[in-house]
Amino acid sequence: MRAVQRLRVAACATALAVLAVGCSGGGGGGHGAISNGESASATKLPVKKGGTVTIAEVGAQPDFIFPLVPATNQNGYNANLTQPLWPYLVYAGDGANSVVNKDKSLFSSLDYSNGDKRITIKLKSWNWSDGQPVTSRDFTFVYNLLKANASNWSAHLVGLFPEDVAKVSTPDAHTVVLDLTQAYNPDFYTDDVLSTIPLLPQHAWDKTSATAAVGDADTTTAGAKAVYAYLQKEGAKTTGFTTNPLWQVVDGPWKLSEFRSNGYYSYVPNPQYSGTAKANLDKVVFSPFTSDTPEINALRSGSALDIASLPLTDVKQAQALESSGYSIASVPIPGVAEIEPNLYNSAVGAVLRQLYVRQAMESLIDRNQIVSKVYNGYADPGNGPVPVKASGAWASPLEKSGGPYPYDPAKAKALLQAHGWKVVPGGTTTCASPGTGAAQCGAGITAGQPLTFNLVYSSGRATTDEQNAAIKSSEAQAGITVNLKSEPFNTLISTIGTCTAASHPSSGCGWQLAEFGYDPYPLYPNGTGFFDTGGSSNSGGYSDPKMDQLIKATEYGSSTQAFSEYEDYAAQQLPWLWLPLRESLLVYRKNLQGVVPLNPFSAAQDFEDWGYSS
Repeated sequence: MRAVQRLRVAACATALAVLAVGCSGGGGGGHGAISNGESASATKLPVKKGGTVTIAEVGAQPDFIFPLVPATNQNGYNANLTQPLWPYLVYAGDGANSVVNKDKSLFSSLDYSNGDKRITIKLKSWNWSDGQPVTSRDFTFVYNLLKANASNWSAHLVGLFPEDVAKVSTPDAHTVVLDLTQAYNPDFYTDDVLSTIPLLPQHAWDKTSATAAVGDADTTTAGAKAVYAYLQKEGAKTTGFTTNPLWQVVDGPWKLSEFRSNGYYSYVPNPQYSGTAKANLDKVVFSPFTSDTPEINALRSGSALDIASLPLTDVKQAQALESSGYSIASVPIPGVAEIEPNLYNSAVGAVLRQLYVRQAMESLIDRNQIVSKVYNGYADPGNGPVPVKASGAWASPLEKSGGPYPYDPAKAKALLQAHGWKVVPGGTTTCASPGTGAAQCGAGITAGQPLTFNLVYSSGRATTDEQNAAIKSSEAQAGITVNLKSEPFNTLISTIGTCTAASHPSSGCGWQLAEFGYDPYPLYPNGTGFFDTGGSSNSGGYSDPKMDQLIKATEYGSSTQAFSEYEDYAAQQLPWLWLPLRESLLVYRKNLQGVVPLNPFSAAQDFEDWGYSS
């Protein structure tokens, strides 16, 4: 069993969500003022020191500051808050490139040996903001905390880190040696595992209470549990984000200067940052908005907003905004949008576990029309588990050619009829032939069972409302009823539990279909954590031994054939219903340099690279 936590993100709910998890260059040509994210980099001008950048934040906000977020907290916006303060050991993304950024990573070298079972990590000679050095002891501090508390960590890599570490040794203050229990594909382990591990200040945080002295409590299991419990408790106190001495010790380029209960927060530069990219700006501000409408009104009014996301329903505003001093870049997102079925919901789980039902539902989603009519052409087609636009290098020929389930209402109706359903277009399709035979509805489905489902999704975007209304209409062509309900993103993720055959009676698994927005992908998009049994972002309880085997093959070996086999199998098996993933139209001041090309893979957001040209 493998599990990697991939934090949920409301679809482009803020400019920063885009910067954190989803923007690379490309796309958007032929739309007047809208450029692609990469070409804008060619016009960079020298920048001056100083200035403030204000960024629009729509619909959701962070609520936790300790970087090792609890497993019960699925709020992807917490990574946006914390990674500029405590970057990961391996810094993912360099501009729009899907590579490790060695300049901003905490390691100077990372070498695999002993048949890829040993990793030797050399740390850079960096300092914490209080002047103390970043050392290998900071790594063992994190390792000890996670070893004793892994099940309470949202990014827990079940069966991987820390369980797969046989031994950790620190030959000197800047060297860490990991001896693993087995060999891994170095691309996978570096890109998807080491890129989830921050270093934390042992000299300031290794304590069990506010009044306790800092020591080596983490070196015992009991002590590590006590330290972890204390830090997580403090990490949930939003009123202390800028006053608690714990959170003032950082090694990233920024320090948090203000945080309000409504989601407003701001950063100022960390003057002790050891990296080569020193901040040009004096301040970065996040200004909250409840929905698209007040955000676009603020842009039109010429307010202090410097960066925002242009709603795709307002594409016609592009030229006016460009005339008033903004640039607009279209940027695809490396991630996958989906409707996730709860395969163990007590009312409809038995129906959703039937592959032919999911095939029929997918065949009724007119993805091309959604891309064209809802997203004005600014979207990945959503043909399977790997995005075609933003991660094209990984996309298989099957996905590039449209995926296994193009829009085909006739095929959907025939599939249902062949399996014992009375199909009533525009009405309610019901099971007419219960049973487990080839021409019957399937195990657990009773006579008269309707194809009726409740879909809950993240609110705040008019395009999401339009997309789901289109899906509701198209599913009705085969008598499938989809009842829609929208909720704020933070509410949605707090009520969606991970469901399995054993847990589905619990209160957290009452949902039937869920659309979170999208799931951001790491540098190596192999499905770990999403589609493997027990994966921590596998909320619907999907489980298939062949899928597990194919995913493991991509973890242990570097064969491109193994990756393609996994990808095509996942596309065909529909653990999720694939949807188009909208691009972001990023609006930013013309004289603000360094914003594009955007880093698609890191939540550290690279503000230190930004600056005003005049």
